[in-house]
Amino acid sequence: MSKIRKLYYFDKKSTQEMISFLNNSANDTYINHIMFNPFIPLHHLLPLKLKFLPESYVLKDKKVIKGLITVAPIRCRQKKVEIQKLFFEENCYDVATELVQFAVSKYKAMGAISVLVKVDDYLPDLLTMFVSKCGFSQISYEKLWRVEHFPGEKYDKKEFRPFKNSDSQVVATLYNESLLPHFRPLLGREAGEFRESIFKGLSYYSEYKYIIEDRKTKNVTGCVNIQTSDNENYIVDVIQSSWIDLDINSILAFASDQIKKRNKKFGLFVRSKKYTNSGERYEQRFIDEGFKCVQNQVVLTNSSARVLKESSPSGRFMALSGSYGINVPGY
Repeated sequence: MSKIRKLYYFDKKSTQEMISFLNNSANDTYINHIMFNPFIPLHHLLPLKLKFLPESYVLKDKKVIKGLITVAPIRCRQKKVEIQKLFFEENCYDVATELVQFAVSKYKAMGAISVLVKVDDYLPDLLTMFVSKCGFSQISYEKLWRVEHFPGEKYDKKEFRPFKNSDSQVVATLYNESLLPHFRPLLGREAGEFRESIFKGLSYYSEYKYIIEDRKTKNVTGCVNIQTSDNENYIVDVIQSSWIDLDINSILAFASDQIKKRNKKFGLFVRSKKYTNSGERYEQRFIDEGFKCVQNQVVLTNSSARVLKESSPSGRFMALSGSYGINVPGY
């Protein structure tokens, strides 16, 4: 008989075996993150509005772990959560279904109105499971591009400055304005989601944010977010005003220089989002620049809100890549 329970420290060995197919840095980062955080036992007791760390659960059958799911809270008054990791035995979709249904039921009972997940498009059976058995709806796509050559563009250093919490509201406004109108009810974000948390140091990933400002008017025109989970691969995410066309090469050059201050040798990636006004334009620009698409993820949600206009549609264990870090097959 199968049973779902919290992940405990003594599950370490079984968990390491389960995700041994990941590259070593991703393996170590994930294990250390979910195993050695001393706040996790107490964190499970917190109400949803106070949670700040991912929580993991395992499905056991006859004392054998068959699958694992990690769910992370999203800091906002609307109480959203995201499924970041999902591991299960190959083709055992009944295990995956049980884990996902458990997570959705548990967190919605705690007050969550939306559960988000991103699934690699090369996993059609997993996508079908989320939609047909777990009540998720397909929203849009995100693509991750590897920067094959570092841009040699010059940029004005005075146009960039470090992010401050007082910038949260204007960045949230820029982000929501950048969304295509029919996605705003589901993917809109609040200012609180952009604020730096006092528990930032407990996270397993590092994040650096910068504001892009017009030199003459001092108006904020964009935000650059640089994120890494292994200090080797860095993802650049750009939030920009829908009425200004920013020079993405200058932004990547700035990001590259910031990363070089911390690490001389690194991999640089940039994200495009099809649900934003600039998504298709950036995608075409990345193709023209010769960037390589290394990941295409479908954004899914199980939410109380609805889309106003629908969009078009290896080892022993299978895995759902999270939104943090890079788990790209063949990379």
